[in-house]
Amino acid sequence: MRLIHPLSNTIKSSPTSKRVWLFDLDNTLHDASHAVFSQIDKSMTTAVMQALQIDFEAATQLRQRYWERYGATMIGMQRHHGVNAIEFLKQSHDFDITAFVKPEPRLAYLLQQTLGVKYVLTNAPYHYAITVLEALHIKHCFKGICAIDQMCLNGQYRPKPSLQLMQALLKELNCPAHHITLVEDTLKNLKTAKYLGMQCAHIFNQYTPFSTAYDGRPSYVDIKVHSIQALLLSPFARQT
Repeated sequence: MRLIHPLSNTIKSSPTSKRVWLFDLDNTLHDASHAVFSQIDKSMTTAVMQALQIDFEAATQLRQRYWERYGATMIGMQRHHGVNAIEFLKQSHDFDITAFVKPEPRLAYLLQQTLGVKYVLTNAPYHYAITVLEALHIKHCFKGICAIDQMCLNGQYRPKPSLQLMQALLKELNCPAHHITLVEDTLKNLKTAKYLGMQCAHIFNQYTPFSTAYDGRPSYVDIKVHSIQALLLSPFARQT
């Protein structure tokens, strides 16, 4: 089973660049904390309530506990309650996604000006990720996407920061780890990438869970910026 779902067969790496980029989606390529996350929280809590026939408070606590333990609520719902993971993903992101996506100025242009092949790597479901990319007008900038729907290894979902997931991606990309840059707002995901030898770019967002627990720049982060635009305009992004 392939982890990366192709989005474009026309995008190729610049002949002067061997670089590969893995971009997280929420709070990385767009500011999901602006409005989207609150809608996901509501929709996912409702999905838990309906699946287990429990009240709002109990569903909220369970949703948060599974997210902290497994990196995705749907994994806990599947393992402990026998809920169909794919159906849960659809129900938990059942809202007008486009209406809540905040535009990101010049993002398509900046991505196209950045050397290297680009992929999206997100713990969000595929249908949600595609909708966000289309709302941001940047879907054409990426060669492929690995969403949580594809992160199933040996019958188990392994979302970021899974070491097994990152190792499988390295094998599929067939690229030396030091040629790959992971761009993330979540530090624990970057830590795994650095362990495998990747370059790590941290998009700091004060509303990303646990992000405020770190001051300065951890040793496993190569560059820390406050927006995707700042990263793509930096000398770090212009390396070949």
